[in-house]
Amino acid sequence: QVQLVESGGGLVQAGGSLRLSCAASGRNFGNYAMGWFRQAPGKDREFVARISSSGSSTYYGGSVKGRFTISRDNAQSMVYLQMNSLKPEDTAVYYCAADSSPWRTTTRPSDYTYWGQGTQVTVSS
Repeated sequence: QVQLVESGGGLVQAGGSLRLSCAASGRNFGNYAMGWFRQAPGKDREFVARISSSGSSTYYGGSVKGRFTISRDNAQSMVYLQMNSLKPEDTAVYYCAADSSPWRTTTRPSDYTYWGQGTQVTVSS
């Protein structure tokens, strides 16, 4: 079992930056690959980024590649999403998720076992 709690969301102007954090509790955090997803009103949940269990490998959705950076600190059981050059279309609720099958690279929400409650990010134009 892993419990996830996101923080760091808020209101920012276009072009600005935010850093989201995800605190994990439970056993064996280092055994999970971690991902960030987002969901805007009326839209499906969208893959944002994924990081391997060791942190050595990362993967990004096309709309955020080059602007967002995912990282993790296994000693502190934390995952981060640094978001730069934010755009109004980045506005969404952002979710942290854990994948108990870390050997694969998947962008499907259904492949992730544990989810946080989400944090709102609003980017004004």
